[in-house]
Amino acid sequence: MNVHSYEKLWLVAAMLLIVGFIATITYGSVGIGIAMIDDSQETIDPNEISDHEDFGDPGVEQVAENEYEAHVVARSFAFRPDPIEVPANSDVTFYVTSGDVIHSFSVVGTNVNTMVIPGEISSMTVEFDDPGEYGVICNEYCGSGHHGMESQIQVVPENEFDLTELAVEADESVAADGEVTLTATVTNGLVETHETTLEAEIGDETLEEEVTIDGSDSEAVTLTVDAATLGEGEHDWSVAVDGETERGDVTVGSDADTDTEGNDD
Repeated sequence: MNVHSYEKLWLVAAMLLIVGFIATITYGSVGIGIAMIDDSQETIDPNEISDHEDFGDPGVEQVAENEYEAHVVARSFAFRPDPIEVPANSDVTFYVTSGDVIHSFSVVGTNVNTMVIPGEISSMTVEFDDPGEYGVICNEYCGSGHHGMESQIQVVPENEFDLTELAVEADESVAADGEVTLTATVTNGLVETHETTLEAEIGDETLEEEVTIDGSDSEAVTLTVDAATLGEGEHDWSVAVDGETERGDVTVGSDADTDTEGNDD
C-alpha cells in the first residue's frame, strides 16, 4: 500500500504528540516527588485535634536521613504551623487535617493541591531541592475570611535548619547569700548529633555553654550565679539556643524563699 508522504508526516507527528502526553503525565505524577493521595490514612475526631499526638502541636519532625514529616492543621482562617520550615534536599510528607470545615492545602506554583476534610487526613510527599519560599493557600471557600487564608513553606539551606526545643526551670527567689540556678533542657529533634551554643543572661551576668545533643535526645545544662554578685532586688534572665528563647525573673533578698518553677515564653 502506497502511503502519501503527507500522511506519513501526520502519523509521525501524532505519535510524537502521544509520546509527549504520556511523558508529561508520568513526570507530573512521579517525576517531581508527588505521591498520589489515597484514603488509607487514619481518621481523626475534628473536635479532639488539640489532644491528638501529632496534630495537638503540629510541626515538622525528622524521621530518617533527608526525610521529614510535617503535620498541618487547617482551621478558619489559618494554617498551623505558620510558616512551615523545612530543609533543602529533603523529602517532606505533609499530613493535613481540618478542625472545622472543608479547606484545601494548595502550594502556589506547584501541583500540590489537596482537599482537607474534617475527620480525614490528607497526605502527600514533596521533594524540595533548593532553598526558597512557597505560598500556601486555601482553594475551597470556607467562610468570610477565606480570601486571607494563607501560609508559607520556607525551604532553608541544610546547615541552617534545626529542630531544637528549649525548656527552662529557674529559681523564682533566692536568699542574698545563695545561688541563682537555671536548668535548661535542650532537645534535638534531628536524627543526627547536634552541636550548638547555649547563651544565658542573668541581670548583668552573661554565660555561655557549648552543648552536644545526640539525635532525638535531650541534654540538661545547669547554670548558676552567686546571688551576692547580682545584689538584692528583682533580676531578669533569659536563655537562648538556636533561635529559641525563654525568659523570666528572679528575686534576690535576705529573706527570699527558694522556689523553683518552669518558665515559658
